[in-house]
This record gives sequence, C-alpha cells and structure tokens, in this order.
Amino acid sequence: MNSMTYQGYTARIEFDERDGIFWGKVLGINDSITFEGETVAQLTQDFHNAIDFYLADCAAIGKDPQKSASGKLMLRIPPELHAAALVKAQSVGKSLNQWAIEALRHEVGV
Repeated sequence: MNSMTYQGYTARIEFDERDGIFWGKVLGINDSITFEGETVAQLTQDFHNAIDFYLADCAAIGKDPQKSASGKLMLRIPPELHAAALVKAQSVGKSLNQWAIEALRHEVGV
C-alpha cells in the first residue's frame, strides 16, 4: 500500500490515471478527509493542509479530533481459533494478549 503519515494520521494514496492526479484518503477514522495533487510535493502539501484544517476546525467547534486507534481491540473470532491461539500463547510462555500483540506486529511490520 502506498501511504503517507502526518501528525499521527495515515492516508492511502492512489493515482487517478484518467485525471492524472494523485489522491489520498485518511484511514482509520469515521470523519472523511481527502486530498489531492498533480505532483508528490503538491499531494504532500495538500495532505498536511487537510490535516491542519481538520484539527483547527475541530478546535473551533469544540470537537475532539478522531484518532485512528485507541489501543483497545475487541475481536469476535471462532471459538476453535480462540482456543488454538490461547494454546499457542501458553506454549511459548506468554499471555494471549502478549502473543497477539507480537503476531499483529509481525503481520503489519510495526
């Protein structure tokens, strides 16, 4: 995935061949933040401007800006997967939470 990050917000970047522009959309929040540019420099500047405007607008109306994640994750998974993950975690001497953090870090490369 092509992405950009600014002030803790990450956006997916696409190229619109028909219009000859790059465009992006901020990921992981319910509010809609999009931006565009004909060059990478313009795209970057418009991304920064969009985030800065979003933060200023939230402050002006007294709204807390959305962040992409709280650090709490609730999953519904099949019981057999839950059991297998618990056994795997215990077999390496870790809690399910510790093991899941490592598995997620490995998968997303963070």
